[in-house]
Amino acid sequence: MTNQIVDDLNCRYTCKKYDPSKRISSADMAVIKDALRMSPSSVNSQPWKFIIIESDAAKQRFHDTFANKFEFNQHHAKAASHIILFAYNPYFTQEHYKKVVDAEVESGHLPADKYDEMMEKGMFFAGLNTDETGYNGCWTKAQTYLALGNTLHAVARLGIDSTPMEGIDSELIGKIFKEELGGYVCDVALALGYHLKDGDVNHGQPKARLPQEDVITVL
Repeated sequence: MTNQIVDDLNCRYTCKKYDPSKRISSADMAVIKDALRMSPSSVNSQPWKFIIIESDAAKQRFHDTFANKFEFNQHHAKAASHIILFAYNPYFTQEHYKKVVDAEVESGHLPADKYDEMMEKGMFFAGLNTDETGYNGCWTKAQTYLALGNTLHAVARLGIDSTPMEGIDSELIGKIFKEELGGYVCDVALALGYHLKDGDVNHGQPKARLPQEDVITVL
């Protein structure tokens, strides 16, 4: 089967070692930023922040978050061209959702007379995932993975290597990037750049995926 999407996914892999001399262009970063912003989410909630680390100073701060654990990912902090922190709002409220619905009307996507209906439906889904303390982080965190998947495909299309990392210290990231996070929580990050020639053991390896009949059922 020959298809651009399949080709992208066949070429995409988890980069193990980056070439620190290679940087992602500003034009490609503009596409990545748009891909992040355009990612889907439940009831269009968009309960996230994406913190892009590109300066040497910011990379040092991210490097410092590996002081206690997950040292095997620390080298990506300075070698990768960019790091994206995917952060979610653990206490998503009606006030947060109102900003989304306002944008829906302003864009022309939602008729103004459907405003209250949209608010009610959206907060119904949020409520299903909110406990008595107002915490709904399990639901909002799931939305960041939709954005992560969308971004992985976007960067593959651009020919940019990537490394999704759940091996990060969320607590220390919360302290070192407290101001930028503003109460949001980061449990997953994405390293981006270009693999080190002859230094990345994963590059060029064949895909190892279960056969379709093991994972897909057509009824």
